Amino acid sequence: MRPILRAHAGIIATGLTCALGMQLLQLAIPRVIGQALDKSLLRSYAQQRARDGARVPSSLLAHAPVPISQFVTILAVLAIARLALGYVYRLNLQKTSMAIEFDLRNTIYEKLTWLPFSYFDKVQSGQLISRANSDIRSVQMYLAFAPILVVNFLGFAAALVFMATISLPLAIVSVITMPLVYFSGKRMRSFMFPASWIVQSRLADVATIVEENVTGTRVVKSFAGEAQQVGELQRAAQRLRWANNVMIDVRARFGPVIQNLPRVGAALVILYGGWLGVHGHITVGDLFTFTSYIALLQAPFMILGFMLMLAQRAEASAGRIFEILDFAPELRERPGAVDLVAPDGNVLFDEVTFAYNADGPNVLDGFRMHLGAGETVALVGRTGCGKSTVARLIPRFYDVAAGAVRIDSHDVRDLTLESLRAAVGLVLDEPFLFSESVAANIAYGRPDASTAEIEAAAKTAGAHEFIVQMVEGYDTVIGERGYTLSGGQRQRIAIARTLLLNPRVLILDDATSSIDVQVELEIHDALRALMHGRTTLIIAHRLSTISLADRVLLMENGRITADGAHNELMRTVPAYAEVLARAEHEPAAAGEPA
Repeated sequence: MRPILRAHAGIIATGLTCALGMQLLQLAIPRVIGQALDKSLLRSYAQQRARDGARVPSSLLAHAPVPISQFVTILAVLAIARLALGYVYRLNLQKTSMAIEFDLRNTIYEKLTWLPFSYFDKVQSGQLISRANSDIRSVQMYLAFAPILVVNFLGFAAALVFMATISLPLAIVSVITMPLVYFSGKRMRSFMFPASWIVQSRLADVATIVEENVTGTRVVKSFAGEAQQVGELQRAAQRLRWANNVMIDVRARFGPVIQNLPRVGAALVILYGGWLGVHGHITVGDLFTFTSYIALLQAPFMILGFMLMLAQRAEASAGRIFEILDFAPELRERPGAVDLVAPDGNVLFDEVTFAYNADGPNVLDGFRMHLGAGETVALVGRTGCGKSTVARLIPRFYDVAAGAVRIDSHDVRDLTLESLRAAVGLVLDEPFLFSESVAANIAYGRPDASTAEIEAAAKTAGAHEFIVQMVEGYDTVIGERGYTLSGGQRQRIAIARTLLLNPRVLILDDATSSIDVQVELEIHDALRALMHGRTTLIIAHRLSTISLADRVLLMENGRITADGAHNELMRTVPAYAEVLARAEHEPAAAGEPA
């Protein structure tokens, strides 16, 4: 955490300085009251004893009378100063903890946006959500409370020095139990860290189950799986409760020991200090000051158990957070990567080999495909042959194992990701919409787009008519993932979103599979106009969609096995006719699993 803390060094230093000043003023208060007792109350006591004829030490009578009001004034000034310093201290350190939480949240989210698809293929989204929320909050809570413990221990050291100046033997007695406190805290820490790690991991498990049930609620309900999912959550919650009980047990065993050992020291101070006072070795004021400082000595140990728990949880959470931040993605921009400026849209797959897993089978094996600038090509093949993989490699969602994907002779690995993906528009078979207005969803790729441009894209995609019939038109906020709309409506909004971006290379990955044939035909004329002069790859199963293409490629076993016009392939390639015949009777696939 040091680099993040260093970014806020100024405000942290100010807060800690004020906290230290406040603690020193707190130490001054018992000293002032002790002096008041010695200089005023004891002198009055001595005078009263003298009037009664009792023998009084001359040293007591030598004190000049000091009015109580002077000590009251000093205490009032100290209280006001502590109030001001305490305000600055708490304000600065609390603001710092929130700023660090803000920095961590933004840093981890920025990291997640740049991680490759292969990372998300292996990590559960609930785990990532938990790390970006509860783990960050654990770190923030510790950073908010830890300075309090630091300041208390600084006050402990200062109080011990003051106590030693009054009576060194009594000061030694006051800390005689501290070694036992240290070893108890060290022992407690050895149990707390692994328990804290398990708790944070179990919290992430619960978050994963909840996230999957919320996003997959339609599947759960369609299979009447509510009871099964509740049972799964209960089992995860039970495991979390067990881990929390382990932490509670550790705190219950060590917490009272850590808190009460200093009180044993306080009892010894009162016993020994009382004996010293009776025998005239220290004054009543000194004894009062000592007992007041004992309370300050106990303060850090009163919260030590709680702080150890926070510290171990924060350490475990920080480890989980930095597992993400320290992850070195395989897919990254090369040094000297250039922007793709005004591309023609010439796309070439040059002997590409690709597998989703290093030890898995190749999805593409020596794959060659060329899309000329402005050409519209349909890619056809059986389910699982690698068609959607081809679509994902063009915008470099994954890197190839061998060969190269080129746009205008540029290897996509030599291009900046932002410029590459701005030039490639992708409409998937299962569109994702945000819980925003219809207009905001269409303008996602171009937030500065005008209303006229948004409406023009919607009209081209055949979405304008049903949008204006909504209660608030383009300002209508659609539900989670767009499930308040039909599949065809979601798909048309997704197409409009891509059209507004006006990419030079357009990829339609079964983009009209969720639209009925009548609506699809209504969109085709607009798509033909849009595709004119634009490089377009259509991954399709329907004859109606294939008819949009200038030529058709048949894909089998990770390679192109046939290339030509639809009618020609129907006459000369039996496998092509078989694929189309099967597509008429089977629903289109959603793409290859990663």
